[in-house]
Amino acid sequence: MSGRRSATWDDGSAEHRFRVVPAAYVYLRREGRVLLQRRAGTGFMDGHWAAVAGHVEPGESVVAAAVREAREELGVVVRPEDLRPLTTMHRGMPGGPALEQRVDFFFEAVRWQGEPALREAKADDLGWFPFVALPDPVVPHELVVLRAIQDGHVPPILAYGFGSPGQ
Repeated sequence: MSGRRSATWDDGSAEHRFRVVPAAYVYLRREGRVLLQRRAGTGFMDGHWAAVAGHVEPGESVVAAAVREAREELGVVVRPEDLRPLTTMHRGMPGGPALEQRVDFFFEAVRWQGEPALREAKADDLGWFPFVALPDPVVPHELVVLRAIQDGHVPPILAYGFGSPGQ
């Protein structure tokens, strides 16, 4: 393989062809259940259940992004020391737009201040679900993580969207 990539690999949707978009995901957990919100009005995966999540802002750490997203989307305060890293997922769409090359950092928290409430304008429902009875549908790459939690083994690194599992 030559060192040159095809012109279709970088469609200009990212500032640089090697840019990877980072995001923070937070699963609040209590009594064997996980808190999920249903996406609405985004144009992407509307109607799917998902974690509290968002892109890491310029100059922000992924931990600060996780804390911020929990506050903005649920109105709760999660201290950085109460976030437990679950996994990191490298996610992509080979042959897709450069903007879809992502790295997702998943955290869980079992301690926070405040009562979670739906504050996200891009969601229309919020609920606690047992891992054995998750709502349908769940955002597909998040379902991989939730099933791993249910199975009791979450790999430290996951790859999604590259063909074969683990690739």
